[in-house]
Amino acid sequence: MTVELPTAQGWVRPVNEVSLQIGAGECLGLVGESGSGKTMLSLALMGLLPVGGRVNGEVSLVEGEARADNKKIQNQDSPDRIGATATTRKNLTTLTEAEWRAVRGQQIAMIFQEPMTSLNPVMRVGQQIEEAIRAHQPAHQSKMSKATLRERVITAMRQAALNEPERRAEQYPHQLSGGLRQRAMIAMALASGPLLLIADEPTTALDVTVQKEILQLLQKLRRELRLGLLFITHDLGVVAQVADRVAVMYAGRIVEEGSAAQVLATPKHPYTQGLLGASPRLERGKLTPIPGSVPQLTQLPPGCAFEPRCAVRRSDCCVVVPELRKASPQQAARCVLI
Repeated sequence: MTVELPTAQGWVRPVNEVSLQIGAGECLGLVGESGSGKTMLSLALMGLLPVGGRVNGEVSLVEGEARADNKKIQNQDSPDRIGATATTRKNLTTLTEAEWRAVRGQQIAMIFQEPMTSLNPVMRVGQQIEEAIRAHQPAHQSKMSKATLRERVITAMRQAALNEPERRAEQYPHQLSGGLRQRAMIAMALASGPLLLIADEPTTALDVTVQKEILQLLQKLRRELRLGLLFITHDLGVVAQVADRVAVMYAGRIVEEGSAAQVLATPKHPYTQGLLGASPRLERGKLTPIPGSVPQLTQLPPGCAFEPRCAVRRSDCCVVVPELRKASPQQAARCVLI
């Protein structure tokens, strides 16, 4: 999948030929510095690109099979769909806005980084979850009764481990702590029974204790509900806790992909090695920052985008963009040194 955006200098590609896979009940960690394209990828998967943005390639949502990817987003049926035998496929790049509304919430949901800017400050939490359920209710279903709607709200809040859900539903966002607000966002995302959950740095603004609780909650939900989880972060420590597989993104491309254990233990791409070297550890030692910064999309080098910052670059790194090369059966990296 490729995402293109118009700028004064011409079209740029914040997401460039990205192909990922997410299975039912599986967590894929998407890692990279700010500006690497992680959030733009998630917005493309939600049909929320900025005005003028366009998607090339295929982005398919498949129900009734065991795997999902952003070229072919496939997921097993959620609990309320058990019993369905037919496999259905939707190409998300061809959906109209009306069709997107049926996909958002019902099949793909997203948890944003800062709940205080995502929640309406003048609406009670329960009302906001009700609104999300009504907005994504299939058109062919009859209007939900007030009692049924309320029951679904309370059930979603319980799933998100909100204590005293009946009382919390009557509160406003400013009356909740940061952790409870994030749980309210999770409840809103779960309320319509999605197949794929996108979490865009959901723990960044939280303290360490609350962060651990939210991570444990997401782990529990994906196992119990068989959710595919795309976890976007810049924190490799968090990835080590939650992800089955890891994809490392740089300047719009995936530069390394593989099982979390392999990528974190034996990184193959110099960028992944740099991220690990710059990550805080419990042991005493000096952090090694990566020199420079992510290049502007309008000023990408002709070859490997990481070449200007790479300590082991060679002359052929400047010629063409490397292909993803297999480093092992479960790991690949976009580097000429593989």
